[in-house]
Amino acid sequence: MQRFALAVTAAAIALTAALPAAAQFQRPDDAVKYRKGAFFVMGQHFSRIGAMAQGRVPFDAAAATANAEIVQTLSALPFTAFLDGTDRGDTRALPKIWTERAQFDAGAKKMQEEVAKLVTAAKANDLEQLKAAFGATGQSCKACHDTYRKD
Repeated sequence: MQRFALAVTAAAIALTAALPAAAQFQRPDDAVKYRKGAFFVMGQHFSRIGAMAQGRVPFDAAAATANAEIVQTLSALPFTAFLDGTDRGDTRALPKIWTERAQFDAGAKKMQEEVAKLVTAAKANDLEQLKAAFGATGQSCKACHDTYRKD
């Protein structure tokens, strides 16, 4: 029975992932709002880890892990919303995202890899390891912001 449930769940996930991203949003501004919301919540949880890494709040491995896992979950969400036609309106996305899509996607993947390392560091219960992973993750975010986001 568990195998059947697992198979059904896997099939549902695969079917959902196969749907075109454009079908997820009624209008281009819905996609912009979605990605902005995902980035905002991701930033909130990332900054909580930053407060620990920078010594502004006491280090708490459980809290760092919980926040890092949320950041990891959210890190895949905004990139499905960078669709054609979403480079206009209330967005800070530069048009070159769509002309340099391979590089943009590589930056997203790099950030997601660094976030995975951040989760591992948080679980290690080692503040120095967390600081290093936080810095590397922040640099991957900054690299994309510097290249693909309006000031």
